Amino acid sequence: MTKPTIERTLLLLRHAKAEQAPGKPDHERKLAPRGRKDARAVGEWLRDAVQAGVLPSSVLDLALCSTSERTRQTLDVVCAGGASVTDARLDTRIYDGSAASLMDVLREVPDSVNTVLMIGHAPGIPVLATALARDGAGSADAAERLSQGFPTSGLAVLGFEGRWAALSPEMARLREFVVPRG
Repeated sequence: MTKPTIERTLLLLRHAKAEQAPGKPDHERKLAPRGRKDARAVGEWLRDAVQAGVLPSSVLDLALCSTSERTRQTLDVVCAGGASVTDARLDTRIYDGSAASLMDVLREVPDSVNTVLMIGHAPGIPVLATALARDGAGSADAAERLSQGFPTSGLAVLGFEGRWAALSPEMARLREFVVPRG
């Protein structure tokens, strides 16, 4: 008897709009007022996505977040906007991480986790979303929107079957790509 294949959900979020802070280290830049509004809108979208059938559960099992100030603030405000996260972990590899290194982080996720939100930066998050999405699989409308760019507060929702450890390029279906604005 074969084991049933588990549907996984991966949400890739580019941090919300950060302040322009000349002279301040990039890692320490905070969210701009618009970024706070947009991050709240992302949380509201995630909360409502369950009713729309985009997400299978109202609770995200795990949030993996860059250690930068703006990504940590994005996570906090997304949760304040209505997203529910069971566990959150900061990972230094996400800050300035390439798509390949971000995929390595995801391959370490335990099989008990079904839904992961990763919050990071460009170009890593946009390149990873594009690399994972299999051509012709998923939403053509979402693929068209993703092809036009991945701005701050952009959120790609991908689904795939299998283990996190086996995650590889063109393995996922792009379910949705949204840029909620507050």
